[in-house]
This record gives sequence, structure tokens and C-alpha cells, in this order.
Amino acid sequence: MRICRYQVKEAPAYGIIEGDNIAIIDTDPFSKWKRTGNTVALNKVKLLAPCEPSKVVAVGLNYVDHASELSMDVPKEPVIFLKPATAVIGPGDAIVYPAMSRQVDYEAEIGVVIKRTAKHVAEEDVSPYILGYTCANDVTARDLQRTDGQWTRAKSFDTFAPIGPWIDTDFDPAGVKVESVLNGQVMQSSSTEHMLFAVPRLISFISQVMTLHPGDVVMTGTPPGVGPMQPGDRITIRIEGLGILTNDVITAGASETKG
Repeated sequence: MRICRYQVKEAPAYGIIEGDNIAIIDTDPFSKWKRTGNTVALNKVKLLAPCEPSKVVAVGLNYVDHASELSMDVPKEPVIFLKPATAVIGPGDAIVYPAMSRQVDYEAEIGVVIKRTAKHVAEEDVSPYILGYTCANDVTARDLQRTDGQWTRAKSFDTFAPIGPWIDTDFDPAGVKVESVLNGQVMQSSSTEHMLFAVPRLISFISQVMTLHPGDVVMTGTPPGVGPMQPGDRITIRIEGLGILTNDVITAGASETKG
């Protein structure tokens, strides 16, 4: 099942994508919901970010080769950091290139969407806490990351957390291809089989540190091949069996939208 969040003219709503239509549901997918019996054509709506997280928890250096390309040590346990809710945008929304940066990189990732409140969850008990998966881009001001030595500023600009286009509740993240495509050219192409820490380990680990709320998103790390984007570029995150997320890059101050 593919859950989307969309907007026509009225307030944003949730629905289930079925072919060329969206079956409208009566509330959000984190509550007890039911179909309203109404549908809307998929090509008549704007897809928004598929959820509204209170926070995005991202995982750094979760692929061995990515740690190597950044000249960083392979971690012995997950390295986590936060991206604020204000960084979240949806499919088709613009990534804004901040004036204070000279190198803004793409990072293709799989996002895990949390279904219900998770705190101190054992690794073997993680599954019921996951609603599904979405495509994600951990946009990073790489020069500021190097300058600061810690990652908050570099990862937290508005629009630096594109997610979408939907939440797939049936997706299996084991052994799937993760790619980024910049202006039609494949830049990253790897498989989740090369992840250091699998999804159950990540969710369990994070839940020992902080409470995860329904709708929160965990970005699971990026494979090697990260690189810079420029205003005017188009970046696509392509996850095998999950979907495609595309965003354009614009200069700060240019016209932008947010999901």
C-alpha cells in the first residue's frame, strides 16, 4: 500500500494511491483510519511530503565506502544527528541553495517512517513501529560541515530534507538499489546490502536515545558517490521498488514552494 499526502485546493489530506487515483481516507495514517469512499485523480493533485515529522533523525557513515570517501573512520555504532522539521519538503519542491555555502551535496537515502511512539524498543520488536518507507535526500552544505566540525548547520537549512513521493507500507529495504541521478547522470548506485547497520538496529538504537513519534522519519545513510549540486540542477533519488523523488535546486530568494 502506498500512502500519500496531497493537496488540491482545500487543506492537505491523506490517501491511498491506487493506479491513477487516490482513495481518500478520513484521517492521517498514524491513527485508526478508514476510506471515505471518495477518490481524486492523481494527476489533479499536488503530492506533498508524505508525512509531517516532528524531527528527522539521520544516520551518518552507514556505508563503508561513503566513510572512506569522506576520509572518516567506520563507526562501531550508529552515528546519528538531527534535521529539523523545517527542512522537510516534498516531491517537486525546490531545494534552496543557501547564500552562506559554496558546496551543497546530494545524498540518496531510504527514509523510515515511524508508525507509533517508540521508546526503548528492542531490535527484534521494531517492525510494528514502522509504518513504511520513503525516498529521502540528506542535503548537506559540505563546506560548512568541514568548517564547523559538527553537522547541525550543514544539515539543517530549510529545504534540506526532501522526502517522498509516498510511504510504501509493503517495501522491503533488504538488498535494494539506492541511486542518485543528477541532471540525468547516475552519480550514486549501490545496494543496501552494504549498509553497516540495518533498519531494525537503527530504530532500536535511536529509540534508546530519544522518543520517536508517529510521522518521524529516520534517514538510513547514503552510499558512496555524493557530490555537489548547483542552482539550476535537477536531483533525483531513485530507490529500487520504492519510488523516485525529484527536486530542482534554486538560489536563495528565488520563487520556491514547500510541501
